[in-house]
Amino acid sequence: MKSEFDPAGPSVPPEPVPARDRDLRLIRTFMLGLFLFAVVYALYFARDFFMPIVLAFLLALMLTPIVRFLRKRRVPEALSATLLVFMSMAAIGTTGYFLSGPVVELVNDAPAIGRRLTERLEEVRRPFERFMEVSRQVDEAAETTSEPDVQRVVVSQPGIVSRAAGNLLSGSTTAAITFVLSLFLLASGTMFYEKIVQSFTKLSEKKRALRVVYDVEREISRYLLTVAAINTCLGIAVGTGLWALGMPMPFVFGVAAGLLNFLPYVGAAITIILVAVLSIVSFDSLAYALVPPAFVLMCNILEGNFINPLIVGRRLEINAVAIFIAVAFWSWLWGFVGALIAVPLLVVIKVFCDHFESLSHVGNFLSAQQTAEEEEESKEEAQHVTP
Repeated sequence: MKSEFDPAGPSVPPEPVPARDRDLRLIRTFMLGLFLFAVVYALYFARDFFMPIVLAFLLALMLTPIVRFLRKRRVPEALSATLLVFMSMAAIGTTGYFLSGPVVELVNDAPAIGRRLTERLEEVRRPFERFMEVSRQVDEAAETTSEPDVQRVVVSQPGIVSRAAGNLLSGSTTAAITFVLSLFLLASGTMFYEKIVQSFTKLSEKKRALRVVYDVEREISRYLLTVAAINTCLGIAVGTGLWALGMPMPFVFGVAAGLLNFLPYVGAAITIILVAVLSIVSFDSLAYALVPPAFVLMCNILEGNFINPLIVGRRLEINAVAIFIAVAFWSWLWGFVGALIAVPLLVVIKVFCDHFESLSHVGNFLSAQQTAEEEEESKEEAQHVTP
């Protein structure tokens, strides 16, 4: 019988969740937290093992479209993979060789550059001199009032030569493992796809798994190759423009602009600051010294707001909060290399999550804000999957 005041009738209270189900949920959440903690722990302390593997997979994904294109022209996958990997090694080695001289010179001239920059920014620095003087007096007072019998313990650190030799050996080992593993991945062809299909029993599950794997691989490969090409063109444009403006070491800043552009927002800011510092100490006119960093800023604005969205598209854009969190996390985990691969790994995770309904909320969180028309276009693109 319906209530007089409630036309819909008396509401039915929700059924209580059994205590066993609540305990199972808590256990699953706790186990998931332990698993994530163990993964982060392993990635941090076993970085020398995991870093070249991740780099190799990203490099193989980036070069896969070229291998597929050459395979359609009857070029064997083993031959094309070998040529591409050796060409990549030669390009990186040649760039590193030409960069070594200017970078060493820049490091040796760092004290002189610092003094020159201090002199040029003397007018900006004067308002802060009083504050620095007060801070110095406070430090001296704290030292004089401290206990005289307190001894300072200084932990000796390894020398610069030892650290440089260790870093060179570690970097060479990582590069060797990366290139060799990427060569095997590219030369293996469709072996991994066949293994994935063989792990399912039903034909419908095999088709779905193959469709998802091919779509994820296709989108990620296209994204990585396109972004790498765009960043290379950006580096060439920045280096050529700085050379035309009379900046010293334009090749170094061109490479830095292309490499650091894998870090959205942060990389462009670092490049502009570096160019501004060297420009201020290199040119007599302070007004003309602002032209090179303004040129780099203009190039990054054109690339980030027009060229990249036009070529790559907006479906794979990541929101700024997720980018900053990822860059901070991976830079803490693996240093500079981790910061460079943070955004590509985010794109990999987003594309993977978009293909599974249970993980769609994660992909939605990572994606950037889109208009209604862009969301409709993204759905249409996601539906047109070609295995």
